[in-house]
Amino acid sequence: MRFMGPIDVVILTKNSEQTLKKCLCSIYKNIPVRKLIVVDGYSTDKTSKIIQTFNRKYKNIKVIRDDGTRATARQKGIETVETDWFMFVDSDVELCKDWFEKAKKYIDENVGALWGIEVWSVIQNPATLKMFLWITRKIFEIRGGTHDTLVRYNAIKDIKIPENLHVFEDAYIKEWITKKGYKVVACYDPYCVHYRPENAWTMKGSIEIIAEALRLGSLRKITELILAYGFYTAYISYRSLAKKIGI
Repeated sequence: MRFMGPIDVVILTKNSEQTLKKCLCSIYKNIPVRKLIVVDGYSTDKTSKIIQTFNRKYKNIKVIRDDGTRATARQKGIETVETDWFMFVDSDVELCKDWFEKAKKYIDENVGALWGIEVWSVIQNPATLKMFLWITRKIFEIRGGTHDTLVRYNAIKDIKIPENLHVFEDAYIKEWITKKGYKVVACYDPYCVHYRPENAWTMKGSIEIIAEALRLGSLRKITELILAYGFYTAYISYRSLAKKIGI
């Protein structure tokens, strides 16, 4: 199948100054960008200045404001896309080298989306990384993901994501694509490095993130994911303890 760029890229952001520059650099280095569609949740930090700097260089950034949920932000991004394929990229990830070139080999007429696995930036131990990658791929099979996801526009052009889905909107997107008769492919390469917020590495922050998912998400999805997320919780607990005792 002939699959060429350039493509539109949709990135959701809000107060992302800590990771946004690294993310945008990786996008422009590894993706043939026709238009970068930034859906910004009215950032109050330096996010807008960073975007302006990149737009002066590349002159292909469109900024949309949205103060709703992740669902409303993604919907606005989708409705702005004008290419046959496009990408979702999270503002706190860094794409691997040659992401787009590596993705091409997975694309055929039956593929509706391709997700590159996420790797947490702090994981260094090979055994822990191997287990993490296996668990993360299992999680994607249940709920999907949009960290670095290449999407066929025709598979999603008529989607209407429920506005209340501030979490698990990625699951809704994945299920929509499969119901259209397309495959959603998860792969280990290409991948992205995920720079999670500092509060995610504390027990308090971890509990708050899980509580938010329970409050806003699908009970069925939470039940299916409980064992997988147990691994994440154990890892965060280990990191928190190791930091306290200095190992």
